[in-house]
Amino acid sequence: MASMRNLKIKTGTCKRILKELHSYEKEVEREAKKTADMKERGADPYDLKQQENVLAESRMMIPDCRKRLVGALEDLKATLEELKDSNEQGAETYEADKTVEEIEVFFHNDED
Repeated sequence: MASMRNLKIKTGTCKRILKELHSYEKEVEREAKKTADMKERGADPYDLKQQENVLAESRMMIPDCRKRLVGALEDLKATLEELKDSNEQGAETYEADKTVEEIEVFFHNDED
């Protein structure tokens, strides 16, 4: 049986992973800019290669993070549905609904 406490934890997990994903996206942006600047300046090939590795590592984190977010979102939705079916409502269900919506909007905008 799903509980409000359980819902609160799953909502927090989704928010944390979404925040992490945003942070990786910003990191990729920063590292890509740094890599482009280094290429423009004609940086040492070894340094440039190191920078490209950093960028590649940052990029690799995004699909993993997205996958975890999808799983956490499905988990949250299932728990939310269970609580709504048993007519349990409260601040936790409102917060969970808001989080689900925020993540779905994020995924929708990401596809465009």
